[in-house]
Amino acid sequence: MLEQTAGKQVIDLLHTWQVDRIFGMPGDSINELMEELRKQEDIRFIQIRHEETGALAASAHAKLTHQIGVCLSIAGPGAVHLQNGLYDAKKDKVPVLAIVGQISSTMVGTDHFQELKLEAMFEDVGVYNRRVQTAEQLPDMLNQAIRTAYAQKGPAVLIVPDDLFSQKVKSKEAMTSPIYSSPVIRPEEKDLKEATAYIHESKKPAILVGKGAEGAADEVLAFAEKIKAPIIVSLPAKGMIPDDHPHNMGQLGQLGTKPSYEAIQEADLLLLLGTAFPYREFLPENTPAVQIDIDSSVIGKYYPSRVGLIGDLRSILPWFTNGLEEKEDDFLQSCIKKRKSWNDELQQDIDKETKLLQPQQAMAEIQRMLEDDAIVSLDVGSITVWTARYLHLNKQKMIISSWLATMGCSLPGAIAAKLAFPDRQVIGIVGDGGFSMGMQDFVTAVKYKLPIIMVVFNNEKISMIEFEQQAMGNQPEATDISDIDYAAFARACGGIGYTADSREELRHALKQASTSEVPVVIDAHVEHIPPLPGKVSYHQGIQYGQYMIKSMFSKGSTTIPPIKKGLKRL
Repeated sequence: MLEQTAGKQVIDLLHTWQVDRIFGMPGDSINELMEELRKQEDIRFIQIRHEETGALAASAHAKLTHQIGVCLSIAGPGAVHLQNGLYDAKKDKVPVLAIVGQISSTMVGTDHFQELKLEAMFEDVGVYNRRVQTAEQLPDMLNQAIRTAYAQKGPAVLIVPDDLFSQKVKSKEAMTSPIYSSPVIRPEEKDLKEATAYIHESKKPAILVGKGAEGAADEVLAFAEKIKAPIIVSLPAKGMIPDDHPHNMGQLGQLGTKPSYEAIQEADLLLLLGTAFPYREFLPENTPAVQIDIDSSVIGKYYPSRVGLIGDLRSILPWFTNGLEEKEDDFLQSCIKKRKSWNDELQQDIDKETKLLQPQQAMAEIQRMLEDDAIVSLDVGSITVWTARYLHLNKQKMIISSWLATMGCSLPGAIAAKLAFPDRQVIGIVGDGGFSMGMQDFVTAVKYKLPIIMVVFNNEKISMIEFEQQAMGNQPEATDISDIDYAAFARACGGIGYTADSREELRHALKQASTSEVPVVIDAHVEHIPPLPGKVSYHQGIQYGQYMIKSMFSKGSTTIPPIKKGLKRL
């Protein structure tokens, strides 16, 4: 009977599961597995400079490819660093495998150097969380971990003492197999008929669609066109429904549009398609709702749905589209008119001549050079607001840390995107706060010759937090950040750096970056402008006024926000 190391079996099984890259940092409790990785050519090890980057990149890989992302860390500090990226995968419901080293199996429990209670630490984040006790267990436990990650759409953690990887084990008939089969779930006919009755009776239906619409855009649009419904798109689903489609009212919430908010509030039926939108304050009070989702646990979780249908949008929506009569379009036309007015206002913001480069103008320049199949890796903060409002995605793909909303996700996402899709344009859009959180891994992009374009919106502020503090009536505290020459940093890492202080300079930098064969950072100095919500509440207006009064008395002066724009959004 053939003998091989348990580490070799791990590599072979990962290859069988179609894993072709692992993000990680070598260290003394995974050295034996690193040796097995060194001796093979099927799986590429991507050496990152911080384990958080590796876990975020693995999560981004899963979001982009729907294949499991894999990251690797040592025990102790490396394992701790994985947590942020693994929580991102859990909150955004994507499969990730974390192989975590542990001290030698003979030393576990002795409080040895770098030993932590890893099982306890990963208990909350892991949909699977086990420590391997013997080398013979390793292949079967690996299969179980990956299968669970796919089935429960989250991170699986496999903790392995490093000495087990080097132990020789005899090949034997496996107790488990490296396959996962997705279930096909269909709703009951009585629920379909009840939902049909609600849709048939409604005069002003509105659709709120989420990332569950991925791969089902045609079905969503056909359904919306049949019932003449405006479509409001959650941020994670931006681009899945073309931004330029006439039914699309834009995003909802703090970073959304006024037309989307008004469409939701005026509707007499809310159709929640593939979304568990959590911001209850932006949803109507007592409007009947029909919810369709593949995950039964989210039906009625954030909004009291009258009917819940469990299944895939691609199979369910045609049932309605083919069976319903076409509705009148008065409500839809009213929404389209409001959206046109909103777009005209945004275009005026883009077109106006200003001394300093403004965020919306920078977005327009990115739009100008964005390729049809580009991948946009978006960070969180005020940069999210500017992107949601001003960047139109139609055939492009966008990824973001949507539910965890962790700053610093843009660079790992861009690295993962370029590795997975080397022939597609990859652009990272990030604020200076988010980029400086993990910018050390720009050298990873340089090392692996990944020609990503990182556009850093540099206003020397954590501006979203500053606006939130002001909206609460408080004066900003600890929101200023030191300026860094990000272009010089990029050059120091071996990449290319450009500085843009004007719209013309940014346009030139983007043009140059689009043909670069090495990673690029564009340090775009943008004016600090409060990212006003699409719909400003009276409470926010009052609180912002309190901030202005406090600022006036304490400083003797204050910067007046765009009051006219704010009043229009009340």
